[in-house]
Amino acid sequence: MTKTGILFPGQGSQEKGMGRDVAEADSAALDLWKLAERESGLALREIYWDGEPADMADTRALQPALTVVNLTLWLAARDRLAPSATAGHSLGEFASLGASGILGVEDCVRAVTLRGRLMADCGGAGHGMAAVVKLAQDQVEEVVAQAVKQSGKELRIANYNTPAQFVISGEAEALDAAETLVKAAKGRAIRLAVSGAFHSPLIKEAADEFAAFLDTLAWKAPAFPVFHNATALPEPDAASIKAVMQRQMTSSVLWIQTMRAMWGAGVREFIEIGPKGVLFKMLKANLGSEEEKWSGLNIGSLEQAGEL
Repeated sequence: MTKTGILFPGQGSQEKGMGRDVAEADSAALDLWKLAERESGLALREIYWDGEPADMADTRALQPALTVVNLTLWLAARDRLAPSATAGHSLGEFASLGASGILGVEDCVRAVTLRGRLMADCGGAGHGMAAVVKLAQDQVEEVVAQAVKQSGKELRIANYNTPAQFVISGEAEALDAAETLVKAAKGRAIRLAVSGAFHSPLIKEAADEFAAFLDTLAWKAPAFPVFHNATALPEPDAASIKAVMQRQMTSSVLWIQTMRAMWGAGVREFIEIGPKGVLFKMLKANLGSEEEKWSGLNIGSLEQAGEL
């Protein structure tokens, strides 16, 4: 029997109209949108169903809205699926917690609403992130090491997305040094429009507040394994899962390693549940020469969920 892995996307996967078809067909899905609006104090349906891209990129709104979309699509599709494992990219990891029953879906929405607010407000002066493309992992690691040495400032690889796509996170002086080094190595660095140095120790204060909130939630054993961003591995019980999630905001997103670990665990069918299919497009890069031996698809609408 083919093992199926469910993937949930994170920030950057938003699109206009997302989740509207599911919410208009299912009152429970609509209720989850209303919960997210109450928790965030924002008109999320107005923003994401009729709004403009700049508003949709706001972390405070995006984290609860995208999580609602991911979870309501999952709820629409789950009766047709038999997952062996799940993983979510950064924010998407919280939808994995809901899908596997570790947290209730309402608690997932409450958690990411707080997470979005904390991350939006935690930006320090001169903190930022940059995507690095066209360089191999060892080259990016060397760039980071040299930039830290030259600047004396904090910098780390925040996202290992594919073998040719990384995100670095840190202080402005280190980012400036890294951009020069990337250009010298024939790569490309692109500054990201974010409010802070996410997935780095520079947001520890926000991460500590979030960890304290996670302590208040009811954590359960997973119905199927979740491969975590911080370790690229599943954890065996609720306590260890909570501990990993309490350091997720300051840990790197080990997405390359996660996809390869899921492959190593026997997953051969990957289904991304969420808008745009960003993670689906990364699969070939991350599974390399094995692409003929796996299959993948994206479920981004109620119609696609019904076609499973």
